[in-house]
Amino acid sequence: MPQQLALPFAFNPELGFDQFHPGVNAEPVRHLRQTAAGMGERLIFLWGDSGAGKTHLLNACCREAAHRNRTISYLPLDLLIAWDAGALEGLEHQDLVCLDDVDRIAGDPAWEAALFILFNRLRELNRDLIVTATAPPARLSISLPDLKTRLGWGLTLRLHALADEDKLVALELHARSLGLDLPPQVGRFLLAHYPRDLPALRCLLGQLDHATLAAKRRLTIPFIKAFLGETT
Repeated sequence: MPQQLALPFAFNPELGFDQFHPGVNAEPVRHLRQTAAGMGERLIFLWGDSGAGKTHLLNACCREAAHRNRTISYLPLDLLIAWDAGALEGLEHQDLVCLDDVDRIAGDPAWEAALFILFNRLRELNRDLIVTATAPPARLSISLPDLKTRLGWGLTLRLHALADEDKLVALELHARSLGLDLPPQVGRFLLAHYPRDLPALRCLLGQLDHATLAAKRRLTIPFIKAFLGETT
């Protein structure tokens, strides 16, 4: 087995399927859970807009696989692109490989070649691969034609953005995981006045959780305004 580079990346074990509100995305989530468990499609290509929840679901897949004692590698290509493409060597020996933001390596000959080799080796060994991107395989700016073709061989799933009511449910779910009480009117206020993508809103909730604990206050609209330095 080739020696693999030691990479400072690991999946977030706090991002599980139970912490994700699927809304209209129940079918993609079902397929992801099956593959993470080793009982689904060998290749899943998950695409959707930034902030739709792709990274959360990729981490959830890793968590599910780990619970089943499967070997996994999680690689955020948005960060890994600064490394040598040799970082992909040897990953075919993992039960599950999860590559986030695969569109980040599009147009890079070394990375495209390394991913092409990894894809073929994973397929030969019947290992599982899940990749995410902001566009489906046919619309990626991949220069290597064979790689572009292979990325479309598996199951391509689109992750749709949640409607506001589903976003509110997702925020309440995340707040509960923090031990934070999020009244519906406060959740609607956040959706109406702050960045609407869920990762940003979850990050804001984390900050508000720490702030309410420090101040020994409940989470209210006036508290949010005061915390963020607003006067109206």
